[in-house]
Amino acid sequence: MARPAPSDSLPQPIWRTHRVACNLCGSTTFVELYPSTIGEPAALEELCACTSSAYGLCEAIVRCTDCGLVYQNPQPVPEDLIDAYGHVVDVRYDREREGRIHTFRRSLRELEEYCGRGRLLDVGSHLGFFVEVARKAGWEAEGIEPSEWAAATARSRGLPVARGSIDDLEPDASYDAVTLWDVIEHLTDPVAAVATLQGMLKPGGVLALSTMDVDAPVAKLLGHRWPWYMQMHLFYFSRRSLRTLVERAGFEVLEIRRHRRIVRVAYLASRLERRVGRWYEPLRRIIEGSGLGDVLVGVDLGDIVTLYARKRSVPALTPTANGSHP
Repeated sequence: MARPAPSDSLPQPIWRTHRVACNLCGSTTFVELYPSTIGEPAALEELCACTSSAYGLCEAIVRCTDCGLVYQNPQPVPEDLIDAYGHVVDVRYDREREGRIHTFRRSLRELEEYCGRGRLLDVGSHLGFFVEVARKAGWEAEGIEPSEWAAATARSRGLPVARGSIDDLEPDASYDAVTLWDVIEHLTDPVAAVATLQGMLKPGGVLALSTMDVDAPVAKLLGHRWPWYMQMHLFYFSRRSLRTLVERAGFEVLEIRRHRRIVRVAYLASRLERRVGRWYEPLRRIIEGSGLGDVLVGVDLGDIVTLYARKRSVPALTPTANGSHP
């Protein structure tokens, strides 16, 4: 179904939406877990930015009755979504550089448990922090990022980050490792994306990705209040459905482990803005005034996981034209 045409009085963007089939099995039957919470259109940075605080704002959350995949339905029309990401400017992400560098150093160490240093592609690399970390460690690393602002900023800092999406990659490119940190849940067709990337990995190459775990105890406890239900997150994988996704594309799963990230206390508190309402501003002032804002802390609630998988010597699935992946 389509949203009303935008007017000058409403924030942008307002994208068209459509009903989608299950991305894993192609089924069109589902049960609704939580109803839509979409109200007035939000600003672009509140919908698509990495540091968005638009928690709880999303279309209906459904579960496929055939394979159990949880996803948002309806979803943005792919062309509109790509255009929206292309216009994202997320200055707050840059302010959180230190914590993200610490997080990515840990992720790189984990990747190197399964893969020797070589050529690496980081998909959805934003300002290129992971590319930077990998290159300093001796990798021949590059990135691709849909945001024009983010890709240009990364390049201005000497990092090889091209603007574009997976569809813009050279099909004959060859990598030792491909990473997608907090990316797979944003893609309109994860099955096709993983199949494409499988074809770009060298034999024995490693895929690494992080995403939310919809079956984590905290997710089940919070229900519709789980903060990762957001309009920009189209798919919500469990460990089981994530394994199915990559195995069908021709990968052998090496490990799925809990993901721990490092953030500033001030940034962690900012994630509560929509939850605490008018109490957020006094909380923010207390944290900044106490000098705790820049303190780095580790966060691991068990609802973010990292998957590592190795390319097998079998062909990847070819998605059908209607998005079904039998």
